[in-house]
Amino acid sequence: MTGSTVIDVPDAFAASYGAQGAEARAWIAGLPRLGGAFLDRWGLRPDGPAAYGMASLVLPVLQPDGTRAVLKLQQLREETAGVAAGLRAWQGDGIVRLLRHDESSGTQVLERLDATRPLSSVADDTAAMRVLADLMARLTSVPAPEGLRRLSDIASAMLGQVERAVPALRDPSEQRLVRTCAAAVAELAGEAGDRLLHWDLHHDNVLAGEREPWLAIDPEPLAGDPGFELLPALDSRWHEVQAAGDVAAVVLRRFDLLTEVLGLDRERAKGWTLGRVLQNALWDVEDGRPALEPAQVAVATTLLSRR
Repeated sequence: MTGSTVIDVPDAFAASYGAQGAEARAWIAGLPRLGGAFLDRWGLRPDGPAAYGMASLVLPVLQPDGTRAVLKLQQLREETAGVAAGLRAWQGDGIVRLLRHDESSGTQVLERLDATRPLSSVADDTAAMRVLADLMARLTSVPAPEGLRRLSDIASAMLGQVERAVPALRDPSEQRLVRTCAAAVAELAGEAGDRLLHWDLHHDNVLAGEREPWLAIDPEPLAGDPGFELLPALDSRWHEVQAAGDVAAVVLRRFDLLTEVLGLDRERAKGWTLGRVLQNALWDVEDGRPALEPAQVAVATTLLSRR
């Protein structure tokens, strides 16, 4: 796709994303013209400076009728391939609305939310967690559409990587923890669920909106058990959890609130939360890290200590 318009790509985003490899650098190199081409194609007008996260560039725009929106550009990956299908299935109920979508590039036009007011701006942890729990319950009440990646396949793949990954961890207690997480996943893998999961629902992926007070953003949808959703909420704002002085008490309060609002069996939710810890552990090992993230260890050991 070509066009006469080009967009500015922030240097910091280009540098951080380009550090992921040659494929990422090639995508970044073409991003100014790709973004400009979609502005031309959809009749969009820039309406402010671009923002960015770890993997996407978001440009505030005005649609042809003057409606405020954002143009979101991200490299098409396995994790993001199902975003449009998920957003269409949710139909804006608790989550940002999809207004336009290009299948071949993954480019989206989304309703504009208030990026200056993430849920992390709410100081009361319990109040913020109730918002997360309510959104999570609404989102996971929707059956997953056909064609999404499935937790059953992810679980099977994880279990196949454990024996190779464990020796890379230098702490024997962390090796044992990873094996315990794997055993929990093995027990549940045969019933991995069919709900539509956001996968990354935490305080900074919820923004203030106009048609609802809070709306989720940035899903990476998959089909599975709602228990697999909990970890990003459990270990969010971790510096505040540590500052509270009793990490286990905060983790259990959050876990109990989430499982109560979602109506989840706590043993099953614990098992799938250990599955998320396993997923993160395998990624850490793949990235060459010899130790697990302390927050992950704390959440897992806290849940395992409860009988």
